[in-house]
Amino acid sequence: MNIDIITMGCSKNLVDSERLMNQFAEHGFKAYHNPNETHGDIAVINTCGFITSAKEESINMILNLCNQKDAGTLEKVFVMGCLSERYMDELKAEIPQVDKFYGKFNWKDLLKDLQSGYNTQTLGERVLTTPSHYAYIKIAEGCNRMCAYCAIPLITGRHVSRPKEEILDEVRGLVIQGVKEFQVIEQELTYYGIDLYNKPMISELVDEMAKIPGVEWIRLHYAYPNDFPLDLLRVIKENSNVCNYLDIALQHISDNVLQRMRRHVTKQETLDLIKKMREEVPNLCIRTTLLVGFPGETEEDFKELYDFVRDTRFDRMGVFAYSEEEGTFAALHYEDDIPEEIKQERVDKLMELQMKISTELNTEKVGKTYKTIIDRQEGEFFIGRTEFDSPEVDCEVLIPATEELMIGEFYNVDIVDSDEYDLYGTTQK
Repeated sequence: MNIDIITMGCSKNLVDSERLMNQFAEHGFKAYHNPNETHGDIAVINTCGFITSAKEESINMILNLCNQKDAGTLEKVFVMGCLSERYMDELKAEIPQVDKFYGKFNWKDLLKDLQSGYNTQTLGERVLTTPSHYAYIKIAEGCNRMCAYCAIPLITGRHVSRPKEEILDEVRGLVIQGVKEFQVIEQELTYYGIDLYNKPMISELVDEMAKIPGVEWIRLHYAYPNDFPLDLLRVIKENSNVCNYLDIALQHISDNVLQRMRRHVTKQETLDLIKKMREEVPNLCIRTTLLVGFPGETEEDFKELYDFVRDTRFDRMGVFAYSEEEGTFAALHYEDDIPEEIKQERVDKLMELQMKISTELNTEKVGKTYKTIIDRQEGEFFIGRTEFDSPEVDCEVLIPATEELMIGEFYNVDIVDSDEYDLYGTTQK
């Protein structure tokens, strides 16, 4: 029987889908991930419920597959993930064509409902949907931060770390499969281990991962500025296979907005942390995420944020407009008082500034040589990444396909040109 698994949202969802695909394979099913067309038997949608646009995208996908079921081209539709975890009863009432809804954590019951059982012996095993040379490693679920705007704790609950040895065993198993690059992910990785070991353990975990033979790159997503474990900077600096890369969501810099967001960090603490990072790891690539249009954000607050971005010169940056999420502190206590056009105008201003910064930073790389991994070939180019680039969200290195390169291999690449977000290079002979 064919099973089509469609993953919506983040890489944390992707890991769940990969584990589910492995379970299906264990029981004789043929599983396809994000197929261009469904195969007619069963479709499983792993939904996202983070922000309004993501919820709408998930709902549209559910409705599309239910239409296929009504038309007789698909037998069954199942829904799992964050959206159904949060809106289970509403979805059941609104979309009765779905055969069954599962939440974020009980999706293993899907195997039982299909007359199969969840094989706990293969708990950490996955069918990789990424290129075979890299994988995402999810080290925890949930979040304890309770930021005013964020629905994640309402969906996933409190922070639950995976045992360190379980994670290390998973990494060893993936190395055997040929994985060389590991993207370490969780909602807030700097909190890792506190619930299990009564202290932050991210530094120890990454340090031990780096010592596993065959691990060539480790990249860290998503840190939090409050109570940042400074020893992690030492681990990055001392291990050549830990990428000089850190994804840390700052959201804002104005003390007024940070306080209303319940971020538990001040402007000065943020500035001091960034200064410390760049002192300890001078070549560190910092990626951040910012949120504009939060209730009560004044023009002065936004100007303060704009000046901060201009002066800090982040290597990578994403900007989102505030979207009120029901049940959050902000939705319960603040009026969504900033017009959508103002929110979008602020997004555009910051992204225009960041494009200028990115162009300048990329120009500085011309004439330099970088270790580059090759992800794929597209037309006339091989597409690769440096240690400063995470898959799908950051810059890429384009190398003429006239050279004979192998997917998943590392090369030293001389950068010969650049634009806003990409580099162009040739491999050293």
